[in-house]
Amino acid sequence: MRIAVVGAGVAGLCTAKVLAAAGHDVVVIDRTPDVGGVWSATRRYPGLCTQSAKDTYAFSDHPMPAEFPEWPDGEQVQAYLASYAERFGVDRLLRLGTEVVRAEQLDAGWRLTTRPVDGSAEVTETVDHLVVANGVFSEPALPDFAGLEDFTTAGGRVASSSGFADAGSLDGAHVVVVGYGKSACDVAVAVADAAASTDVIARQLLWKVPRHIGGVLNFKHLLLTRMGEALFRYIRLQGFEKVIHGPGRRVRARMMASVGAIATRQDRLRELDLVPRGRFEDIVRGAIGLTTEGFFERVRSGVIRVRRDRVVVRLLEKEGVPHVELDDGTVLRADLLLCATGFRQGVAFLDPELHARLLDEHGNYRLYRQIHPVDVENLSFAGYNSSFFSPLNAEMAAVWIAARLAGRLALPEKEAMRAHVDAQLAFMDDATDGHHCRGTKIIPFSLHNVDEVLGDLDLQIPARVRAAQWLNPVDPGAYRDVTPRLLARLGTAPV
Repeated sequence: MRIAVVGAGVAGLCTAKVLAAAGHDVVVIDRTPDVGGVWSATRRYPGLCTQSAKDTYAFSDHPMPAEFPEWPDGEQVQAYLASYAERFGVDRLLRLGTEVVRAEQLDAGWRLTTRPVDGSAEVTETVDHLVVANGVFSEPALPDFAGLEDFTTAGGRVASSSGFADAGSLDGAHVVVVGYGKSACDVAVAVADAAASTDVIARQLLWKVPRHIGGVLNFKHLLLTRMGEALFRYIRLQGFEKVIHGPGRRVRARMMASVGAIATRQDRLRELDLVPRGRFEDIVRGAIGLTTEGFFERVRSGVIRVRRDRVVVRLLEKEGVPHVELDDGTVLRADLLLCATGFRQGVAFLDPELHARLLDEHGNYRLYRQIHPVDVENLSFAGYNSSFFSPLNAEMAAVWIAARLAGRLALPEKEAMRAHVDAQLAFMDDATDGHHCRGTKIIPFSLHNVDEVLGDLDLQIPARVRAAQWLNPVDPGAYRDVTPRLLARLGTAPV
């Protein structure tokens, strides 16, 4: 088949690699000038680094360089992805600096209209299959602030955290950061030392996990294991999960509470009045995030001020100077307003009517196994299973796509798939309180997703290896034989 992959991030690269190895004619289209998606030089905000350690945030057959730190920064991850593309020949499939303007469904395939970002003429071509890999964090969601015109007239700037690249350009500016997730805390630390003042406006405080709990236990040994994942109740319990959510549920609850107590003491959250409401076990309901190094230290020293349980109600000009007003009446000087307020998943190149068929009544993507839109032919989604192990999850999904296109995957009847998707979305709504990025984020159930995908393909890794993953951080290298095994089944040569 002639296949177009839209997006050259983590998911787009590994999907192109697997599909090309399976014998397809693949082109990868991305509007940025480099590979990487969220790690592109055009998107990296100051302080950006991985949330998972380097030995877990990697493809199965391409480990991170040994010289990288445990939590690589954005530039290092982009270099890693570029090396992956070069090693496996994906770089020869790239069409960078090109935007997909329209993708029109045909009776068999798609008509694509693309346009180089340099203003060159549009190009039209047809493909047999389309893979949407544009990323679940593709479009920053900027609030619609009242008073924006007066604010900007007074010299104020508004930017998304991902759209702000140069912390060195602050020149003593007063900075207000909206949000309390990982990117908000990361960028606050990055700008705080150069800014005249840094205020973080937190509508809701979130639990954060120290990189080293109690100064000893590495985060990856807590949550990047099968045991860590099993602490959160999944829709279908298996094996030992039935014990810890049954007879052992009190032990599990004490384990979760103890981690919360340690994090509270370690980061001195009570002293800072930054203890989130609710139990630590509810961390998944507000998005699991690592503590940004230096964040709470700067809060203690007064370099960063956190305004908890507050929102920005309007922007304004006061005596010719830009300010923001909070819902309690507080007015703050704000030369730069950085919004770390999440993302929208946008597939603007699809016809609106077709795109609507991909969503449920709540706007969640209805994708079987996070990949397959049941009611749209010749279309797959890659990377719509954002997780702690995003490279690994995307890679296993790519294998699933390759098997399906080769006719080597027996899918349930459409009605059964629709029912499965609806049940999964309803479960995730409850488990995460709706914090699943319109059905595209699978944290904290990353390994359950891998198991389900490989179970469909009868390509599961050995039980003894999975057993070792209960107490040890998952090594993506344990899955390096999955793609070659599928290619052997298809009669094509391994990469």
